[in-house]
Amino acid sequence: MAFGAVLSSRSFSSPLVSGKECQLKQTFSLERRPNLPSIRGQFDLRRIFIVSMQRESSHICRVSSPFLTKHVFDQERKLPLKRECGGLKLRKLGITTRAKYQPEQYEISGLPLEPLGSSPEEAVLIGGETIEEAVLPWWQKFPKRWTIVLLCFFAFLLCNMDRVNMSIAILPMSQEFNWNPATVGLIQSSFFWGYLLTQILGGIWADKFGGKIVLAFGVVWWSIATILTPLAAKISLPCLLIMRAFMGIGEGVAMPAMNNMLSKWVPVVERSRSLALVYSGMYLGSVTGLAFSPLLIHKFGWPSVFYAFGSLGSIWYALWQMKARSSPLEDPEVTPNEKRLILGGSVEKAPVSSIPWRLILSKAPVWALIISHFCHNWGTFILLTWMPTYYNQVLKFNLTESGLLCVLPWLTMAVFANIGGWIADTLVAKGLSITTVRKIMQSIGFLGPAFFLTQLSHVRTPALAVLCMACSQGSDAFSQSGLYSNHQDIGPRYAGVLLGLSNTAGVLAGVFGTAATGYILQRGSWDDVFKVSVALYIVGTLVWNIFSTGEKVLD
Repeated sequence: MAFGAVLSSRSFSSPLVSGKECQLKQTFSLERRPNLPSIRGQFDLRRIFIVSMQRESSHICRVSSPFLTKHVFDQERKLPLKRECGGLKLRKLGITTRAKYQPEQYEISGLPLEPLGSSPEEAVLIGGETIEEAVLPWWQKFPKRWTIVLLCFFAFLLCNMDRVNMSIAILPMSQEFNWNPATVGLIQSSFFWGYLLTQILGGIWADKFGGKIVLAFGVVWWSIATILTPLAAKISLPCLLIMRAFMGIGEGVAMPAMNNMLSKWVPVVERSRSLALVYSGMYLGSVTGLAFSPLLIHKFGWPSVFYAFGSLGSIWYALWQMKARSSPLEDPEVTPNEKRLILGGSVEKAPVSSIPWRLILSKAPVWALIISHFCHNWGTFILLTWMPTYYNQVLKFNLTESGLLCVLPWLTMAVFANIGGWIADTLVAKGLSITTVRKIMQSIGFLGPAFFLTQLSHVRTPALAVLCMACSQGSDAFSQSGLYSNHQDIGPRYAGVLLGLSNTAGVLAGVFGTAATGYILQRGSWDDVFKVSVALYIVGTLVWNIFSTGEKVLD
């Protein structure tokens, strides 16, 4: 590994504890420790240059001085080095500092370094980091784009916690209020009435006003609706249906707003893994909701899950207001280095003032997104909303067992979504076209669930049925690196609107699929439910591989 440290052109006066002195026109002391070379001394900021060190067993260089107090530099570049000293290889390296400084005649071949900022005290370290940036504590140097990604992750964690609690609570609620399967299906689908209304609107608002405001609105709105759900259920069935629709209105803006945020904050080489992490928040939200809901219901009654989960939104909102901005250009905490990485040398365009609907709807890749999203969500939402009932009625698990076993498929999705994201970004970094990567990932996301759902009718034990469910959901998670990443590929400026369009089709699949499942179960069997899902997965595979692309088609 190669490491950078700023040293002075004066002799160092720190005493040697152990080690050897090395002469390169400048004298410094090198303290040898296992796996940790350490340089100590006084710095003369009037003349600054850079030294690189390479040692096979080490990857950290620690510098101590009055200016750089025990700061750790960790650089990932390997450089051609020549002179050996004390077990380390040293070579004079090259920067041309500010005109105010005396230039030092050292060079790094193939590694252009430029001074940053306007302060005459600044110099550039290997990797483009200024001294002022280098001395910041690690928590202030954590990339701001990943702070945004993590906050979106927690928003989606809450999103699915508040959504899936009804799939557990509906069992004691249906007993208390004497609801039949058709009524249960109606209640489950009522969420999607509101969710459908704000998909496109959420995308338009996010692209026009910024994702920060829109996502904050969504979290606050659905959290309040979650808390009010028990009251609505006790008043009347129509009140409950309206409250669930209200909750859908809040959650409906979340995905378009998040997509808008990440299209501005995340460079293309990190797109798949960042989206995979955010969407794994949804899966872990399902895990958390399905795991804790039965425990809360058993101890405190079914209303407790709505009160407990809904109140968590206030904590997220406070953090979001403190840390988030709609774009890196609006955030004073983003370093120049990170800003250049995010923008990739391009200039961020102004928010859209009008949506070119005719142009958007004339593109075949847009329709591939819309149709594929419908096919994907039909199967996904059926599993999300009906899985506890399947475990309870078919596999004969009790309420607590149903909730806990429902955790396994979603936990599998959380793991495999991130694995798929890293695979996709690695393939892109190695030169495989974005189009090819998206088609591979989405084909796995369609054909994997189709195969494992067909096996459910052949298994004879509950353990194998749960395993099939887990494998189905795990392969489904590769879709996060397929169609869910594609909106930002084909039209980053309209990423919110594009996701709103395709997810509208996905919500329609949720509305019809969830309600249709209740209808099918009154007249047929679970095998019939799974056959419909498999057929749509196959249709989606064909449409995606024929019409989708990873190239930008909207500017």
